[in-house]
Amino acid sequence: MKKLAILSGAGISAESGIKTFRDGDGLWENHNITDVASPEGWRKDRELVLEFYNQRRRQLHEVHPNEAHRLVAELEKYFDVQIITQNIDDLHERAGSTNILHIHGELFKSCSCNNKNLIYEEKGDIKIGDKAEDGAQLRPFIVWFGEDVPLYKTAQEKVKEADILVVIGTSLQVYPAAGLIHEIKDDCLLVVINPNETGFGYGQRAVVMKESATRGMKLLFDKLVNLA
Repeated sequence: MKKLAILSGAGISAESGIKTFRDGDGLWENHNITDVASPEGWRKDRELVLEFYNQRRRQLHEVHPNEAHRLVAELEKYFDVQIITQNIDDLHERAGSTNILHIHGELFKSCSCNNKNLIYEEKGDIKIGDKAEDGAQLRPFIVWFGEDVPLYKTAQEKVKEADILVVIGTSLQVYPAAGLIHEIKDDCLLVVINPNETGFGYGQRAVVMKESATRGMKLLFDKLVNLA
């Protein structure tokens, strides 16, 4: 079975109703991104950060996978599929995909603010005073700006193995995730689905589809299956 890697970003989940913050204004749900997605923001106002992610978690209960998520899951019938996602939602899982690396963390998990290896399932709100087993405050299990990306090396290895890499709904502006595009082997087929201009350096070797995630996947699906 050929190895197919999917590198997905906010654009695939936006079509399910999840807002992105990469629309040019640097704000996420009207918050400055550093206030709600950085260690500095956490130190400054834990209550604000917790409530921000509580709201995101509540929203996630109300949205559903879209056709792009479902078509990606369907590809497991034809390929050895590895999804590497920058998204913190569980829409790939709910669509039926089974091999998913969440390199920026997961909204439905929490962890100790002193030890990110103490991880818990978290479908409800996290409040001030909710503690991990080490006695530390629980925080969202999210990789914030300025923090290490522990799954990045695994993601690099998966991309290096891929026979086909499909990039969906990301302009790859956030590092280190943006560097993954440069890990593909020489004979890897690279397909980029993104309605916006992409700033990463894939040169002439990429097949670029300036489409939404759902339309792009509908157009691409049969072509991919023919390559299996």
